Amino acid sequence: MLGYYIIAGILSVVGMAISSRLKSKFKKYSQVGLSSQMSGAEVALSMLEHYNVQGVRIVEGQGFLSDHYNPATKTVSLSPDVYRGRSVAAAAVAAHEVGHAIQHDTSYAMLTLRSKLVPVVKMASVAQQWLLMAALLMASTMPSLLLITIIAFAITTLFSFLTLPVEFDASKRALVYLDNTGITRGAEYEGAKDALWWAAMTYVAAALSALVILIFLVLRFMGD
Repeated sequence: MLGYYIIAGILSVVGMAISSRLKSKFKKYSQVGLSSQMSGAEVALSMLEHYNVQGVRIVEGQGFLSDHYNPATKTVSLSPDVYRGRSVAAAAVAAHEVGHAIQHDTSYAMLTLRSKLVPVVKMASVAQQWLLMAALLMASTMPSLLLITIIAFAITTLFSFLTLPVEFDASKRALVYLDNTGITRGAEYEGAKDALWWAAMTYVAAALSALVILIFLVLRFMGD
């Protein structure tokens, strides 16, 4: 059990370090202008047109690094810094989110599977919030409660790991487009690649953290 706490502590520190690194990378590449002088919104629109993806809207969202693609509404929401920005960071993030739109348009298997799990994951996430503390406190008297909690965490952990290939594939599509079209050239392309790699690492850290919590709960249930 001591080993668990050590690993959990290390992953917590690593997760915070990766998050901090991502923010610093975004800030760095936000200051590197594109030779193509395109804004994030323009990059997103041109990528949709290039791959002939129809019916997807590009909108300006709110917040910092809040960029996402909503398959239910077929909307690419870009944070203000990305939507309006004419930088390497803006181009990389915008192209990544359009990568998800292309996945949706082409019925990319992992995205389809992940999307089907969303309703179940939402219920499991809500259950986790209410069950975790009670399950740990009453693990010896109500083992079934802990088992239900384990099932809920298993679902969200699976979802975290299914997210990884979806995110890596979206970044791959983004980088191929940015490189082939010349929107990013030379050092600009390397910067976009670097920024997207750190973004992907945040998902890796989250998945590993979820796995560690799941293992801890299983060990408690087994009485170790």
